[in-house]
Amino acid sequence: MKAGTQIENIEEDFRDGLKLMLLLEVISGERLAKPERGKMRVHKISNVNKALDFIASKGVKLVSIGAEEIVDGNAKMTLGMIWTIILRFAIQDISVEETSAKEGLLLWCQRKTAPYKNVNIQNFHISWKDGLGFCALIHRHRPELIDYGKLRKDDPMTNLNTAFDVAEKYLDIPKMLDAEDIVGTARPDEKAIMTYVSSFYHAFSGAQKAETAANRICKVLAVNQENEQLMEDYEKLASDLLEWIRRTIPWLENRLPENTMQAMQQKLEDFRDYRRLHKPPKVQEKCQLEINFNTLQTKLRLSNRPAFMPSEGKMVSDINNAWGNLEGAEKGYEEWLLNEIRRLERLDHLAEKFRQKAAIHEAWTEGKEDMLQKRDYETASLSEIKALLKKHEAFESDLAAHQDRVEQIAAIAQELNELDYYDSPSVNARCQRICDQWDALGALTQKRSEALQRTEKLLETIDQLYLEFAKRAAPFNNWMEGAMEDLQDTFIVHTIEEIQGLSTAHEQFKATLPEADKERQAILGIHNEIAKIVQTYHVNMAGTNPYTTINPQEINAKWDKVRQLVPQRDQALIEEHARQQNNERLRRQFANQANIIGPWIQNKMEEIGRISIEMHGTLEDQLTHLRQYEKSIVNYKPKIDQLEGDHQLIQEALIFDNKHTNYTMEHIRVGWEQLLTTIARTINEIENQILTRDAKGISQDQLNEFRASFNHFDRDRSGTLGAEEFKACLISLGFDIANDAQGENEFSRIMSIVDPNRMGIVTFQAFIDFMSRETADTDTADQVMASFKVLAGDKNYILADELRRELPPDQAEYCIARMAPYTGPDGVPGALDYMSFSTALYGESDL
Repeated sequence: MKAGTQIENIEEDFRDGLKLMLLLEVISGERLAKPERGKMRVHKISNVNKALDFIASKGVKLVSIGAEEIVDGNAKMTLGMIWTIILRFAIQDISVEETSAKEGLLLWCQRKTAPYKNVNIQNFHISWKDGLGFCALIHRHRPELIDYGKLRKDDPMTNLNTAFDVAEKYLDIPKMLDAEDIVGTARPDEKAIMTYVSSFYHAFSGAQKAETAANRICKVLAVNQENEQLMEDYEKLASDLLEWIRRTIPWLENRLPENTMQAMQQKLEDFRDYRRLHKPPKVQEKCQLEINFNTLQTKLRLSNRPAFMPSEGKMVSDINNAWGNLEGAEKGYEEWLLNEIRRLERLDHLAEKFRQKAAIHEAWTEGKEDMLQKRDYETASLSEIKALLKKHEAFESDLAAHQDRVEQIAAIAQELNELDYYDSPSVNARCQRICDQWDALGALTQKRSEALQRTEKLLETIDQLYLEFAKRAAPFNNWMEGAMEDLQDTFIVHTIEEIQGLSTAHEQFKATLPEADKERQAILGIHNEIAKIVQTYHVNMAGTNPYTTINPQEINAKWDKVRQLVPQRDQALIEEHARQQNNERLRRQFANQANIIGPWIQNKMEEIGRISIEMHGTLEDQLTHLRQYEKSIVNYKPKIDQLEGDHQLIQEALIFDNKHTNYTMEHIRVGWEQLLTTIARTINEIENQILTRDAKGISQDQLNEFRASFNHFDRDRSGTLGAEEFKACLISLGFDIANDAQGENEFSRIMSIVDPNRMGIVTFQAFIDFMSRETADTDTADQVMASFKVLAGDKNYILADELRRELPPDQAEYCIARMAPYTGPDGVPGALDYMSFSTALYGESDL
C-alpha cells in the first residue's frame, strides 16, 4: 500500500490478491494458503477468495464484499475491506491504560519516542513526515541498527528511507509506504501511517512484554533489598545495644566497697551520671529497636515475605531479657552505695570515738607501771607505809573505775572489726596494747597490794582525813573526766527526734551540775580541813596527800573545763537541730513533687491505654492526636529533672528515708521511662496500621469496621482477644467457621497465623495483618516466576547476560549472586535457576 497513490490507486494494488494475502500475513503473523501466480482473472479471484476466507475464519464479517468486486477494482469495497483488516488484525489488541486502540497506539508511540530530540508525535499524519519518529521507534528497541545521533530533521528523505530499509531488512516489516510520496504530501494518509506503525508495535511487542516483566522483577527485588538493609540495621543496633548492656552489667554488679567516704561518694556520682546521661539514650535506642522490628515485620507481611528472624540472641525478647538483667543489677546498686556510705560514716564515727577513748586511757596509764613497781615501802616509816597502803587502795578504786573505759575501747574495736573497717589492723594492735597494759597493771597492782598488806601490820597511823579526801576526790574526778568525755563525744543522728533525744539528755545532765558543785565544795572543804590540821599540829605531811595524786587545783581546773564544754555542747546540738530541720524541709520538698508526679504518670499511662483502643476520626487524626499528646508528655520532662535535683540534694544530705511519700526516685524514673516507651509504641502501632492500609488498599471505613469489631469483643480493654473472643469477632465479620471438625481445623489454621507463638491471645496488629491479607491482593512467587520466564524467552532457565540486559545493574548482580545453577536436562553452561530463586523470595525455600 503506497502512500503516494493513496486512495485513487489502492484498488489497483489489491486486484490480483497477492498483496492482499501478503498484508494479512504481515499483520496477523500467520501463513495463508499458497497463492496462484497466474495473471488470469480466475487466478486473481482464487487469491482474493483465499484472503476473504482467512478473514472470515477469524470471525470478521465482510458484508456485501465479494472477490469479483475486489478484482474488478471497486474502490469503495476495497477501501472498506482494507480498513476492516487494519482494525481487526493491526490495532484492535493495542490498549494502553484502558484507552481505545487508536489512542493506545498513539500513547505507546509518544512514550517510546519521548527521550528523543526533535520528535513530537501528536497524530498519525504530519508528525511522521520528517522520518525521525520511525527512526526513534527502531533505535529505542534496537539501537545497534540506527545511528540516531547522525540524523538531521531537515533531511526527511534520508530519515524515511533509512527507517523503511532497516525495518524491511532486520525486522521483517515490508515497505508499505514510499518516502517520496510522504514528503511530497501535505497530509499523509492517516490510515496508511497507522497501519505501518502498528507493524512496529507488533514487531516490538516481545520487548514490551520483557520490559513489563523486568519492571515487576525490579519492584520485587527492590522490596527485598530494602528489607535486607533494614535487617542489617536491626542486627547492628541490636548488637551495639547488647554490647553496651554486657559492658554495663558487671559495673553495676561490682559490690567491692571503697575504704573512704570520698571514694564511695564518687561511685554514687558516677551512678547519677549513668542515670542522667548514659542510660536515657539507650532507653530510646531500645524503644526504637522495637519500633524498627515491628515496622520491618509489617513490611515483610505486606510484601508477602516470610517474617524476619534475627540472629541467635538478638530477638526482641533477648533484648528485653538483657534489659531486665540490666535493671536487676541497677536496682540494688544504688541501695548498696547508700548503705556503704552509711557504713563508712558509722565507721569514721566509731574510729574517732576509739581514738579519743584510747588517748584518754593511755594518758591516764602513763607512768602507772613505774609507780606500781617502786619499792619505796621498804625504807618507809610506819606512817609512810600506812600512807602507801591507803594510796594503793585509792589507786585500786581508780583502776576499777577505769575498767568500763577499757571494756568500751575493746567493744568499739570489735564493732569496727565486724563492720570491716579498712584500718582494723592498727585499731586491733592499739587495742591489744591497751589490754596487755591493763592486764600488766592488774598484775602489778595485785603484787604491790600483797607487798603492802604484808607490812600493813607494821603501820598504825593513818590519816583518815586524807583518805576521806582521796575516796571522794577519786570518783568525783572520774565523774568530771567522764563528763568531759561525754561533752566532747561526737554524735550522728538522722532525724529531729534523735537530736531532740540528745538535747533532752544534755538538759538532764545540766540539771545535775548544782549537786556536783556541792560535792566539789565538800571535797575542797576536806582539803581545807587537812591544811588546817597540818598547820595546827605541824604534821610532817603538810601540803601533801599520801593517798591520792588528785589535788584541789586539778579538781578546780577540770571543773572549769566542764563548765566551758557545756555551752559548746549546747551550740553543737543547736546546729545539728537546724541541720535536721533542713533535712525535713528537703524531705517535704521532694515528697510534695513526687506525690504529684507519680499519680500524673499513672494517669497518663491509663489515658494512653484508652486512646489505643478507642476510635476517633481517621488513622491520621489519631496519629496527629497521639503526637500532640506525646509532645505534651515530653514537655513535662523539666518537672522530672527538677525532682532529680531535689533527690540529689537529699542524697548529698545523707537522708536515707522519707515518711512523707511512698514514691522513690527509682519509682518515678521507671514510670517515666515506661510512659515514654508506651506512647512511642502506640504511635508506631498507628503508623503500621496506616502502612498496612495504604499498602493493601484498605479503606478507612474497613479499618473502622475492623476496630469496632475488635473493641466490641475486647471487653476487658486489654488490647488483646482470647481465642474464643477472636472466633466471635471473625464470625461477626462474615467468616464462616462451622461448629464442626472442619471449622475447628480452619480456625486452628487462622490462629497459627495470628498467634504463631501460641500465647493464646491475638493483638490488634496481628488481627489487622490477617484481615489485610484476606481482603487485599499481593505479588506472589508464581507472578515473579512468570516474569522471569518472559525475560528468559520461555526457557526454564535464564543466563547472566539476559539478566544484565533486562535489569538495572545492581539488581541484575543481586540476582546473579543469589541464583543457584540450573540442573535441568535442557540446561546450558552458565544457566541459572530462576524458579527456586522466585520461591525463595517469598520464603517458600532458602536462597
